[in-house]
Amino acid sequence: MTLRGLLLGAAITVVFTAANVYLGLRVGTTVSSSISAAVISMAILRFAPGANVLENNIVQTVASAAGTLSSIIFVMPGLLMVGHWNGFPFWLSAGVCAVGGILGVAYTVPLRRAMVVEGGLPYPEGVAAAEILRAGSRNEDGTPHGPDEPGVRDIINGALASATFGIASAGLRLVSEDAVRAFKLGPATTGVVGCGFSFALLGVGWLISISVGLAVLLGVIIAWVVAVPILTTLIPAQDGTDLAAHALGLWRSRVRFIGAGTMTVAAVWSLVVLAKPLVDGVRASLRALAEARAGRADALPRVERDLPFDKVVKLSLAMAVPMAALFVAFIHDAYGFTRWDLVIAAILFSFVLGLLVSATCGYMAGIIGSSHSPISGIGIVAMLAVALLLFALDATTGGTTTKPAVALALFIVSMVLAIATIANDNLQDLKTGQLVGATPWKQQVALMFGVVVGAAVIPPVLDLLHQAYGFTGALPRPDMDPRQVLAAPQATIISSLAMGVLGGELDWTYLSIGFALGVMLILADTLVLKRLGFRLPVLAVGLGIYLALPTTTPTVIGAVLAHVARRRARRTRSEAEVARSERRGVLVASGLIVGESLIGVALAALIVGSGSAAPLAIAPAGFQPTAEALGLVVFVLCGLLLWRAMAKRSDAERIARNAEVARSG
Repeated sequence: MTLRGLLLGAAITVVFTAANVYLGLRVGTTVSSSISAAVISMAILRFAPGANVLENNIVQTVASAAGTLSSIIFVMPGLLMVGHWNGFPFWLSAGVCAVGGILGVAYTVPLRRAMVVEGGLPYPEGVAAAEILRAGSRNEDGTPHGPDEPGVRDIINGALASATFGIASAGLRLVSEDAVRAFKLGPATTGVVGCGFSFALLGVGWLISISVGLAVLLGVIIAWVVAVPILTTLIPAQDGTDLAAHALGLWRSRVRFIGAGTMTVAAVWSLVVLAKPLVDGVRASLRALAEARAGRADALPRVERDLPFDKVVKLSLAMAVPMAALFVAFIHDAYGFTRWDLVIAAILFSFVLGLLVSATCGYMAGIIGSSHSPISGIGIVAMLAVALLLFALDATTGGTTTKPAVALALFIVSMVLAIATIANDNLQDLKTGQLVGATPWKQQVALMFGVVVGAAVIPPVLDLLHQAYGFTGALPRPDMDPRQVLAAPQATIISSLAMGVLGGELDWTYLSIGFALGVMLILADTLVLKRLGFRLPVLAVGLGIYLALPTTTPTVIGAVLAHVARRRARRTRSEAEVARSERRGVLVASGLIVGESLIGVALAALIVGSGSAAPLAIAPAGFQPTAEALGLVVFVLCGLLLWRAMAKRSDAERIARNAEVARSG
C-alpha cells in the first residue's frame, strides 16, 4: 500500500464513478470498475520503480468503490421525483455515501473467512481481476510478458468502438440506440418485441455467467411474452391509442411490480441462507482477536490478517455520530422540526438492516459478481421495511401529508444501500487479494479511502446529469427533450413503493403475484434444478421482469455469445490458450462498458454548457427507420469484435497449429 497507489486509485475512482452514475441512471445497472482499474494501473505503474502485483491490487481496490458506491443512484434521485429536493445537497448526499460505505467495509470484515476463504463461492469478477493482475505482472523469472498477452490495448480497442457508437447515437443521432415494435397477437392482445443496441450492455452480458443471462431471459419472457399480452387482453387499448405506448404503460404501472415482488422474496431467502455464514464469520473474528490479545498475533500469516475485530466494532459505533447528524439535518428540513423518535429509529434501522444486507450482497457477489448483483432488489426490500416502520411510527404528520415521510424513507434507504453496495464489492476485492497474496487489512483500509473519494464525486455528477437530461418526473426545465430523460428505473419504482405504502394506496395485487412467483422459483431452484446440476438466480429473474426491454436484450445476447465462444474455445484450444483468450474477451468487454459510459458523461457536460438538448445532432427528420437499421448493423459488428477477441490466437499458438497442420499434411 503506497501513496502513489492510493492517489492513482483515487484518480481512477473519479472517472469511473462519473461513468457508472450515468450508466446506472440511463439503463438501470452499474458495473464493476475493478478489472479496468487493474489494467490501467498496470499500464501506468509498469515502468515505476518497485511496482508489483500487490500495489496494482491496492489501486484496483480503491477504484472498485466507483463501480459499487455509484449504485446509490438507485434510490437518491427519488428525492427529486417526489419533489423534496431540487438538486443534490453536497454534504447530505456525500455524507450518506461516505458513512454508509465505511459501515459496508466494517460489516464485511467478519465475513471474509466464512465467505471468501471457506465458503466455496466462485466470485467470478474477483477471480477475473486476479488473473488480469497476475497476467500484467512479470513472469516468475523477472522477465515481462510478451506482446501477445492481453492488456491495455484490448481495453482501448473496446473503449474506442463503444465511444464511437456513443457519439454516433446519443450525440449525432445518426444511429439508433434501440428498436421496439408492437404487434397484435389477437383481437385484443398486444405483443412487444425489441432490442437495445448498447455496446456497454453487450459488454455487461459478456461478463456475467450464462445462468444469470438465462435467468434474465426468463424474466423477459415472463414480462413480455406472458404478463403484457394478458394485461393488454384484460385492459385493451382505446381507439386511436398507440399499441406500443399502451403496452409499455401497462408494463410500467403493473408488470414491474411483479418483478419487484419477485426480487423481494429472493432477497429475503438470501438472508435466510446466509444466517450461518454470518454467525461463523463473527466467531472466527473473535477467535483471531483472542489470539492477538494473548500475544500470538504474529503467528497468524500476513495474508490472513484482517482489521482487528475490536477496532471494527469501535469504528462502526463511531459512525453513529455523523449518521445522527445527517438524519437530524434531513428530518428537520423535511418536517420543519426535529422528531427524535424518527432519528433514533432511522439510526437503529440503518445499523441492523445494513448488517443483514451486507451478508446478502456479499453472497450475491460471490455467485454472480458485484457488477450484476441486483442491489436494487435489496433497495426494494429495504424500502418496504422502512415504509412500514414509518407508517407504524405515524411519520406522515398526522395523516395530512405523506411527502416528509416518503422523503425520509428514501433517505434512510439511501444509507442502507450505501452499506449494501460496498459490502457487495469488498468481499470480491478480498477474493482478488487472496489469490494474489495481499494483506486483507490493507485492502479494507484502501477501500475506505476509495469510498471517501467516490462520495465526494457522486453529488456533482448527479447534479450535472440532472441539469443535462433530467429524471423521469423531475425535469429541471420545461423545454427538455423527453426522449433524453434518464429513466432511473429503480429510483422510480422505489419511490412509488414508498408513496404507496405511506399513503395507504399501494395496490398489492402485482406485488403479491411477484411474491408468489418468487416462492415458486425458489422452490424450483432448490428442490429440482439444484439436483440436476443447474442453478436459477431468482433475483436475476426479477431484474429481467422490471428492467426495460432495450436494457435486458443486449445483456442476454452478450451472455449467450460469451458462453458459445468459451465452449468453442475449450473444444479446440489448450487450457492456457483458453485462459488467455478469456482474459482478452474480458478486457474488450470492459472497454465497451467504459467507452460508452464516459461518452455519456461528456455529452452531459456539453448539454449543460450549450443549453441544447441535442447539441451535436445532425440527423434529418424522418431518419429514425434508417438509424434503427444502422444500429442493428453496428451492434452485430460489436458482437463480432468480442467474438474475434476470444478467437484471436497468440503467435506461439499459431506456430504450433501451423506445425500440426504441416505434420498432418
